[in-house]
Amino acid sequence: MSREYDLVILGGGTGGYVAAIRASQLGLSTAIVEQEKLGGTCLHKGCIPSKALLRSAEVYRQTKSASEYGIDTTEIQLNYPAIQKRKENIVEQLHTGVKSLIKKGKIDVYYGKGRILGPSIFSPMAGTISVENNDEENEMLIPKNIIIATGSSPRNLKKIEPDGVKILNSDHALQMDELPRSMMIIGGGVIGIEWASMLADFGVDIKVIEYSDRILPSEDADISKEMEKALKKRGIQIITSAQLLEEKLEITDEGVIATVSVNGVEEVFEADKMFISVGRIGNTKDIGIENTEIELDSSFIKVNEVYQTKEKHIYAIGDVIGGMQLAHVASSEGIAAVEHIAEGTRKSINYQNIARCVYSHPEIASVGLTEEKAKEQGFTLKIGKFPFKAIGKALVYGESDGFVKIIADESTNDILGIHMIGPHVSDMISEAALAMLLDATPWEIGETIHPHPSLSEVIGEAALAVDGKALHF
Repeated sequence: MSREYDLVILGGGTGGYVAAIRASQLGLSTAIVEQEKLGGTCLHKGCIPSKALLRSAEVYRQTKSASEYGIDTTEIQLNYPAIQKRKENIVEQLHTGVKSLIKKGKIDVYYGKGRILGPSIFSPMAGTISVENNDEENEMLIPKNIIIATGSSPRNLKKIEPDGVKILNSDHALQMDELPRSMMIIGGGVIGIEWASMLADFGVDIKVIEYSDRILPSEDADISKEMEKALKKRGIQIITSAQLLEEKLEITDEGVIATVSVNGVEEVFEADKMFISVGRIGNTKDIGIENTEIELDSSFIKVNEVYQTKEKHIYAIGDVIGGMQLAHVASSEGIAAVEHIAEGTRKSINYQNIARCVYSHPEIASVGLTEEKAKEQGFTLKIGKFPFKAIGKALVYGESDGFVKIIADESTNDILGIHMIGPHVSDMISEAALAMLLDATPWEIGETIHPHPSLSEVIGEAALAVDGKALHF
């Protein structure tokens, strides 16, 4: 059986289903091919479930410190199965919502393995999609255009394969039915630090092994330094400039024994389990790339500025093209690709204006260039920093560590980057992103009257600090 569509999207994750909804709004007959569940990694294996666990960790941490707020509590107990159940309920509620949106948009969904075919009896050019389902005969979809939105998967180390028991990746960690006493996390990037923070709040002894000379190496150096200080204060052991010697890893009945080269000196670390968090790879295997002229860079698909591959009727978006592997980025890329297909619109996404967050404790949120990158690009800088400890609402809230840092071009007064670490900064970064989108200056942010008392006052004060005019510090 074969069916024709204006657009077929391979992958029903955040980028894929948002692209499908936009395509439906623009009148394109649209289908999604999804191997597992609508919502993809973000909803089922990433953003949402991990943030649900992080919220439970936050509540547990705050409850244990309730006496600091004048509230006496006794017999505080951690019920991890109940935490997992809450996580699953949230995921299922959102999954139901996504399915409802797809139904509302009259978008067809085919569940199974989608594979791109080369020129065939169905079409003289590559692009027919064979939907493989073990229980039924393959269905053939003949689209005028395709968007590949197959996402990414956890990257493995060369000689260590996660087994889901002693060696975990992020997919495995989300399914743990009980907490280990100790965990060794290989990789101090965003995912590794979020899990380190969460598990430490749950009482797990944590060691983070990071190859670079600092954790969160893609963040501003001041932010990384502040985060390392905060994590160490909570008892998390951070080992940087450290390389795991894979061939010397021992797996025992009790756990794992790892030999790590730290600044060239071998050290041995032990833990109940090891969590591998060394990045992600594009899901480009076994989807028929070899039947097309699409080019890859490692595991990622090469695209032009409107997300077309070398096959101009085949587009790719989201994690599978590399770049900023964030759900909100994938959605924006999907909308841009669909609008180019439907209307010829060349929507330009300025990636420098896209906010990124780390949902640890404390939180990190940033947009634009780091100080190091700005200097590398030849800018002469002026910088303002303002601490949360001088903000009344932060003291009331009970979390006053951290700061906001604003980097501006001294010659033009343009804002180049805004970096935050502290309470609820993931909820405040959009003001910074909007300021950059509108080419605001630090003076304009500083002139904006922020409500008092509020955490957002820290942004206005940091903006004033760029020109040495901060009022409360």
